[in-house]
Parts: sequence; C-alpha cells; structure tokens
Amino acid sequence: MPNTNDLPAAATSAGTPITSAPASAAGTWLLGGDLPVHRMGFGAMRLPGRTWEGPAGDPHTARAVLRRAVELGVDHIDTAAFYFYEDLAANTFIREALHPYPEDLVIATKVGPDRDPDHNWLGAADPAKLKDDVHRNLRELGRDHLDLVYLRFLGEDGPGDGRFEALAALREQGLIRHLGVSNATPAQLAEAQAVAPVAAVQNRFSPGHRDADAQAMIASCARQAIAFVPFFPLGGAGAPHIAGLRAVADRHGATAAQVTLAWSLAVSPAMLAIPGTSSLAHLEENAAAAGLRLDAADLAALTDG
Repeated sequence: MPNTNDLPAAATSAGTPITSAPASAAGTWLLGGDLPVHRMGFGAMRLPGRTWEGPAGDPHTARAVLRRAVELGVDHIDTAAFYFYEDLAANTFIREALHPYPEDLVIATKVGPDRDPDHNWLGAADPAKLKDDVHRNLRELGRDHLDLVYLRFLGEDGPGDGRFEALAALREQGLIRHLGVSNATPAQLAEAQAVAPVAAVQNRFSPGHRDADAQAMIASCARQAIAFVPFFPLGGAGAPHIAGLRAVADRHGATAAQVTLAWSLAVSPAMLAIPGTSSLAHLEENAAAAGLRLDAADLAALTDG
C-alpha cells in the first residue's frame, strides 16, 4: 500500500455520510488545489457502444444514465471526443442530457489519439491537431472552457515537440482550467510538469493491474497533491477474479464490483474513481460503493490475493 501520510491536508476532506447523493460518501478531492470533486465519478466511454466495436448503445438510456449519475452526487464526468460508435458520441449524450450544466459539474476530456469514421486508431496528434481537438470538445460539449484536459500518450510519444506547450497555451487563454496526463510514465509526467502544472494522472490500475510502477506513481501523485484517476478500475472486463474478493463482498453484503471500487478508493486518498457503465442498475451499484468502508482484514485479503 502506498504511503499517503505526506498528502497535503488541503487536498482531501473526510468522507461524508451516505445520503440521497451516495456518490459523495467517499469524500472530496480538490482538483488542481481549487476545484472540488467527489471521489466517485463517472466514465462515459461505454455510453456510445459497449466496446470500441459495438454493439451500439441506446441513446435514451445513455441520457438517463447521465442524468441519474448527477442525481446520485456524481460531479466529475470523464469523456473524450474519440468515445464514439458510428454516429453515437459520448460528448453529444453529455450535452443533450445535462446542458445547461450544474455549476459544480466537472467535465474532464482527453486529447492525443483519435479515431477515423471507420473506428481505426490514428497516430499521436501534433500541436495543431491537439488545439483542434480541444475546440472540438468545446463545440461538442457546448462549453466555453474545459475543466480538465488530459494529454493521452500512446507509448513512447511524450509531451515534447510542443504538444504539452500547445495545451498550456490554451490554458493561459482560459479555454482549459487544469491539465493532466494519461497513460504516462514518471518521465513523461516530469517532462509535462516542466511545462505547466499537472492536476491529474489517468493511468491503468486495478486489483488485477497493480504492479510496482503503478503503485509508485500513485504514491508520487499523492505526495504532490495530484489526483490519480485509474482507467479500467474493474480490470476492463468486469470485476477481477482474485482470491478473497468474493469473501469480502459476502461479508459486506456487497457485489464484487463494489468491493473492487471501494478497494481502489482505499488505496490512496488521491484516488478518484470513474467507473463507466451504460446500465442504470450498475450505475446505482457503483455510486453506492462510495460508502463502502473496508477494514484492515478486508484490505489484507484483497492485497494478498
């Protein structure tokens, strides 16, 4: 478990009681030191299609899921312009369901890669394309600024060649409030930080993907008051099959997915969860996981699994 004792006191607040807004029960993080978000958020990737190859999502349900997420206390939604399937797009659903947006709603997006209309992945974007992609997100979401924009790396491509500088310039213009990096190595994070402040890191992490490098990154983020936002928090294909998970779930009367989310939030107070779903039932389940408290025995059973 990462040592989070050095986490700046201003970065978090204590967990709140479960209320009609259960997503608030895991407490609050100050993104970039000034933008409060509940630690349980929502990822929009699965709304247009269940996978990158489909099948297509249902637009009515997608909009209902988004509206219900906000009702449940979600105030942090993660999206991207490349979250689409055929003519269905996450950004469009978000605008249709939630605009005009609640004042406290934080929308994060990612730029860097892109997909063509045939769903083929394209290479890393150059600075001009990154600027175009930011403006595309602004248009699609119907916003005059973006709360958080991640530069998503595809491997060895890094912040250099003016890429992070391009986003930093848009931040100076007021079009972006905070910057983040995604799929980043420690070297890429450091290179980006030399250009502009980094408020969040979005890397893969789950009970099934918790290698030493990932845990070191989480600890580093906590020390610097940088949010760590894991993608695929359930492993990418539902709750992982690890020893002890079912026993812990049964002990709490919870599902395996709920325990997995509660575990990730317990790893570090810098952790923000953004589980994604296109199901109202799963959304309710995920939001309730914010109030699930695991004890030392639970954590030991999961960590040793």
